Amino acid sequence: MVDNSEFSSIFGGAPLMAILRGIGVERSLAVSTTAWDLGIDVVELPIQTPDDVEALRVVAAAGRERGKVVGAGTVVSAGHVQQAVDAGAHFTVSPGLDLEVVRASSDAGLLPLPGVATPSEVQIALREGLTWLKAFPASVLGTEWIKAMEGPFPAAKFVTTGGMHAGNAGEFLAAGAKVVAVGSALEDPTQLPKLAELMGRPGASVQAQSQNAAT
Repeated sequence: MVDNSEFSSIFGGAPLMAILRGIGVERSLAVSTTAWDLGIDVVELPIQTPDDVEALRVVAAAGRERGKVVGAGTVVSAGHVQQAVDAGAHFTVSPGLDLEVVRASSDAGLLPLPGVATPSEVQIALREGLTWLKAFPASVLGTEWIKAMEGPFPAAKFVTTGGMHAGNAGEFLAAGAKVVAVGSALEDPTQLPKLAELMGRPGASVQAQSQNAAT
């Protein structure tokens, strides 16, 4: 059995998570800072190239200084799990449900957040002990999928990923998602005010835009 219930305290009720994919070390750090200034405490950096791993290392170190949690995404092998450990990640995120990766992450002291897209995968994940799951690709699954899973699987807590932005995040949260993961929206000044509003911090958007411009 694997327990990833610590995500409840990590997210702390905040409805957004940041995903920064393939934008380099400097930009990853700058956009992470934008997220943190908005009150988005949790950041995920997918690791698919050596540059991605270096970006994860730098952002994880900066996150520790600010008391923020940083994880590794697109973790699909035990080798990726070790890279995540070495870079200082706190958790792993996978696009699909691979119990070997889940167990390797847990054995390494990292919280696993596997991806699911079917009732069968949700059921298997829950049987393994996992309660926090990544619904992916969320924009394809849709809000009705989130609602439909609540009946048979009330213990499942979903982080929606894939095609999420300021315009649809509220819809997925209203449908029952616990957290929505956004990426490019954090680099779009027109979306920052709405993201700040979703975080319950409308004034934070000005600070975040100023920080983004400075970098």
